[in-house]
Amino acid sequence: MAVYKIFPEKSATLYSYYPDKNTGLDEILEISTFLSSDNTNEVSRAIIKFPTDQINDIITNKVSGSNYDAYLKLYLANASSIPVDYTLFSHPISGSWEKGTGRESNSPETTNGASWRYRNQLSGSTWFSTFPTGTTGSYTGSNLGGGLWYTSSLYQATQSFTSITSKDIEIKVTNTINAWMSSSISNNGFILKHSSSFEFTTQSKFELKYFSENTHTIYPPSLEIRWNDFSYSTGSLPTITSDLIVASILNNKNEYQQDSVQRFRINIRDKYPARSFQTSSVYLNNKLLPTASYWSIKDLDTEEIVIDYDTTYTKISADSTSNYFDVYMNGLEPERYYKLLFKTIVNGNTIVMDDNYYFKVIR
Repeated sequence: MAVYKIFPEKSATLYSYYPDKNTGLDEILEISTFLSSDNTNEVSRAIIKFPTDQINDIITNKVSGSNYDAYLKLYLANASSIPVDYTLFSHPISGSWEKGTGRESNSPETTNGASWRYRNQLSGSTWFSTFPTGTTGSYTGSNLGGGLWYTSSLYQATQSFTSITSKDIEIKVTNTINAWMSSSISNNGFILKHSSSFEFTTQSKFELKYFSENTHTIYPPSLEIRWNDFSYSTGSLPTITSDLIVASILNNKNEYQQDSVQRFRINIRDKYPARSFQTSSVYLNNKLLPTASYWSIKDLDTEEIVIDYDTTYTKISADSTSNYFDVYMNGLEPERYYKLLFKTIVNGNTIVMDDNYYFKVIR
């Protein structure tokens, strides 16, 4: 597939109200604004990093062509007092930091690793004493710290939410990945936060909690690298013109190793083929879906769409044998069953093919 998922190597939440607390082992990342017990305006920010070697390998060795997009994805675990409209910001972090072994609920609090005040409290390394060119942090009053990030509009990415949109995070961070690849800046991960004008104010207080890489659910954060791997060469095979279609998977082995790549091939034929004088059954005549055809993957247990139809990144390719598409199994949770779905547009009609095309990812 042209959607490759990378999972985090570390993450943590930074709490202004608990400036020395480390949360590197928490199952939750929090991006909130809140009023403390002593009536002060406080915030929390999430920091998250993905492995540099995996990013380099995918873009250098797997992406076909030079054009790709990258999306930072986090899944909502819980929220409260959400306003009708709000915006979240992503910035690349300046300088390294340590994960630590703390949790938000630890008492006494764990203070190793990253916290609001420190990159790594064990070494006494604070987020900043001075600001390198093009960076900022929270530098006023008692809120000194909270990360150090690049302020350039080239690297800043945002996502706006309304009352009717999903509250999951899916921020396009392609410019930051490009900067890492060109060594303009180093990969120290992302910080996710509210706008500076919103934080530490008397505006509406609300809570946003997302699953971290320590989650025991099927919703860990990911960095999705997406590219267009579409190829369409029909050879002697005709394109189907009827909207009455039968589709089958030619080579579904039903179980796939977590690190494997599978090219699924789709057999397409007319549901009611025209009579023809030939030596084999007309029901064996393979055809091709038109170019406006897409694939999707659904988790069989939760019915959640894991990879949605996309008119650029999940187009179904074709060659002289059949239609096909590639799936990188590493982006799917092991020991779970998934279902393949297909969608095509024929004669102006949108057709969804959902015929129990199942497979399982194993360790």
